[in-house]
Amino acid sequence: MDFDLKQLRSFIDVADLGSFSAAAQKVGMTQPAISLHVRLLEKQLGTRLIERVGRRAQPTTAGRDLLVHARRIAEDVAQAMEAIAPHRSGAAGRLRIGTGATALIYFLPAILGQIRHAMPDIEIKVQTGNTPDILRFLEDNMIDAAIVTLPASARSIDLRDIICDELVAIFPPDAPVPRGDITPDYLCDQPLLLYEGGNTRRLVDDWLRASGKRLQPVMELGSVEALKKLSQAGLGIAIVPSMAVQDEAASASLVIRSLSPRLERRLALALRRDKHMTAPLRALSALLSHRPEA
Repeated sequence: MDFDLKQLRSFIDVADLGSFSAAAQKVGMTQPAISLHVRLLEKQLGTRLIERVGRRAQPTTAGRDLLVHARRIAEDVAQAMEAIAPHRSGAAGRLRIGTGATALIYFLPAILGQIRHAMPDIEIKVQTGNTPDILRFLEDNMIDAAIVTLPASARSIDLRDIICDELVAIFPPDAPVPRGDITPDYLCDQPLLLYEGGNTRRLVDDWLRASGKRLQPVMELGSVEALKKLSQAGLGIAIVPSMAVQDEAASASLVIRSLSPRLERRLALALRRDKHMTAPLRALSALLSHRPEA
């Protein structure tokens, strides 16, 4: 049996105020409308709830029993509406993002900081992984949005380009570095440090293969920070996203060179097509949409 909350509210008001007209005036309704609410509730429950004693409307014995529960229901509904209100305004909620480690360290902090500043009470969670894993998390609704490296595809997922990031070669500061851009021919004679897998590694492999080269790296690592440190120590030339070496470029702690032909990776925002766009998700999408190209 489903209670109509409007009927229940009208019953409480009549019982509290002792008058159908006073109950109608309180909520800006007509007296016949309030009377209809109470009659329908009585019909549903199969018993009289309000009786007139003199000129005053009072709850019957059944009405008094119902009143105890009706007040509790009304209070629970009020608390539920109060709890939901911050979610409607965007002041509360949850944002679950999946991304690669490099984007998490060098790209997302400023974005997430702006969202946190605008919505200080929301819960932000970040899941890291490679693009196929992150897209699987998104398909399974374990996360709300993803930042992935293209190319990528998945069922029921929309992808929108958000940034183009150049891949560059890095050398220790005292290394004899040739002038100009770094070619696959030059890398053939050098110790090479590469990612151990994922879309970024595939882009590098495709870039080498297009020039007829297939190089075996001396080390394969899953961390851009490890690649940078090993390159700084003179253990090889690493190919990394340019977003990861902005500080080193400014401090000259690494020598950075573009590749020839130029090599880039594109990052995209991935969202489920059927996902409800909460306020935190709308904020994330808007901030990523207004970012200038790298």
